[in-house]
Amino acid sequence: MSTTDAADTDVEADEYEVAVIGGGPAGLSAALYTTRLSHDTVLIDRGGGRAAMMLDTHNVVGVPEEISGNEFLQTATEQVENYGGDVVRDLITEIERGDDGRFQLSGNDTDVVADRVVLGMGFSDERPEPPLPRTGKGLHYCLHCDAYMFIDESVYVMGTGEATAHVAMIMLNFTDEVDILTRGDEIEWSEETQKLVEGHPVDVIHEDIEGLTRGDDGWLESFTFEDGTTREYRGGFAMYGSDYNTGLATDLGCELNDDGTVIVDDHGATTTDGVYAVGDITQGHNQVPVAMGKGAKAGLAIHKELRTFPKSLDELEAEGPVGETEVPGVSPDIRDAAAAFSDD
Repeated sequence: MSTTDAADTDVEADEYEVAVIGGGPAGLSAALYTTRLSHDTVLIDRGGGRAAMMLDTHNVVGVPEEISGNEFLQTATEQVENYGGDVVRDLITEIERGDDGRFQLSGNDTDVVADRVVLGMGFSDERPEPPLPRTGKGLHYCLHCDAYMFIDESVYVMGTGEATAHVAMIMLNFTDEVDILTRGDEIEWSEETQKLVEGHPVDVIHEDIEGLTRGDDGWLESFTFEDGTTREYRGGFAMYGSDYNTGLATDLGCELNDDGTVIVDDHGATTTDGVYAVGDITQGHNQVPVAMGKGAKAGLAIHKELRTFPKSLDELEAEGPVGETEVPGVSPDIRDAAAAFSDD
C-alpha cells in the first residue's frame, strides 16, 4: 500500500490494487483471495449486515453451529489482516473513475485509490410492522438456513406476495402445520398460485397480529390476533422483499437486473470494466457458502487480470527479458506480512 494525492484534490489517498466494499462473507472471501494472491487489498466495511445478525451459523462446513455471525465475521476479518490486507471501518459514500482509469473511493474518514473495486454491500430485508418476535428466535428470513429447525413444529409465513405462498408450500416438506399470515393486507399472488395454495394444507390467516408471547428462552410461543384468537408457533419467515444496496453500483454505471440485483458474469464482473459485485447484491441463493464462493471466484478473476507474470510476448519484445531483480511480483507490504505469518 502506498499513498498519492487524489486527482483534482489535496487529499492524500491510500493506493491499493483492490478495494472491497462490504465485510460480509462475500466481501471477506474476495479480500482473502486477493490478499493471499499477493495483491495489496483494502476491505472497507460499515459494520452490521445480515450475517452479523445470525445468532448461530448454519450450513457452513467446518463452522460449528454455536458460532454467531459476529464471531464468524471477526475470525474472517482477522484472517484478511493476518495475510496482509487492510481492514477499515467506514461507509463509502462516493466512487468515481479518474482519468487514469483507477477508482477513487471516498468515505466519512477514508480516501482510497484502487485499480479494481469489488462491491459486496448485500441487501436489507424489508421488515414487517411490529409486533414481531426477535430475529433468530421466531422471526427468520432464510428458508434454506432455518427450515431444518422447524421440522414437526408449527410455522407461519408472513406476507402477501408470490414468495410468501411458495415458501409456505415448501415448508410442508418439514412440517404439517403451516399458516400464511397476511396481517390484513390484500393477497398479491396470482390466481394460479391461489389454486396451488388451496390444493395444499395451508391455512391463510387474514387478521392482523395484536400481540405475542415469548418463552423464558426468548423464543416465540404464540401470536394473538385482532379477532381474539391465539395460535401457537415455534417461528416462521417474513417475506416482504429485499432492499438492495446498489447506489454505488449505479453511480459506476453498472447495469441491474429487473429484480434490482447487479448484473454479473460467472466471475462477478459487472458491466463496468474493473468493477466486480459479489454476494447477496447479485442474483442467486442468499447463503453464506454461496456468497463465499462468489467472493472467491471474483478474487481469482481479479488476480488473473492484475498479476505481473507471465509477461506477454509483446511485453517481452518491447521491454526485454524479465530480470532476476524484478521478481517476485509482490509488494513489500505483502512480503512483510507473508514473512511474519510464516514466523508465527
